[in-house]
Amino acid sequence: MTTRSNTHGGRRVGAGRKKGSVIKEPTTVIRIPESQKPVITDFLAAYRRRQSAPLQDQPMEFERPIIAPAKRSWPLFSSKVAAGFPSPADEHVEKRLDPNEFLIDDEEATFFVTIQGYSMIDSGLLPGDKAVVDRSKNASIGDIVLAVVDGEFTIKLLAKNKQGAPRLLPSNQSGEYRPIEIKDGMQFEIWGVVTGSFRRFK
Repeated sequence: MTTRSNTHGGRRVGAGRKKGSVIKEPTTVIRIPESQKPVITDFLAAYRRRQSAPLQDQPMEFERPIIAPAKRSWPLFSSKVAAGFPSPADEHVEKRLDPNEFLIDDEEATFFVTIQGYSMIDSGLLPGDKAVVDRSKNASIGDIVLAVVDGEFTIKLLAKNKQGAPRLLPSNQSGEYRPIEIKDGMQFEIWGVVTGSFRRFK
């Protein structure tokens, strides 16, 4: 009777999840259509990026302007009026200003986003401000944009690196916020251009 070593089945040396794997929990095997493998791979890569370096200062809420609002305007005083309580005299009034016409170029393509965090304070965007975002405008380098990175919204300055790839820059000199480098495999879209903002003090 000849005894043969069993080379099939059983636990093999070196099998299983390797030490240092980015997946920190038990895994399981699933079968998916071959055509969907790139989709699942991209999703898992984006998920790992969000877990390791979540985006900072994501906008809190989105709001649409009222379409065709009632026309209302208020006196716009000339720059000659000194700081303090302005004189109601008619000669100081240049014209009347409708805030809707001043802030909104395209009603159908415009919405408001509430700013969260301090990454854009050097551009005048403070927490609680309402940023005016216009989806009809084409973004240019140097514009403040609302972008989607791996499924998450962020407001940053649009720039490019030396290779011509897009990057998103904070506007805060503290050094607390890092640029977002857009790399191959990342989901990236410019959702709109920030054309203005407004805030209340009281």
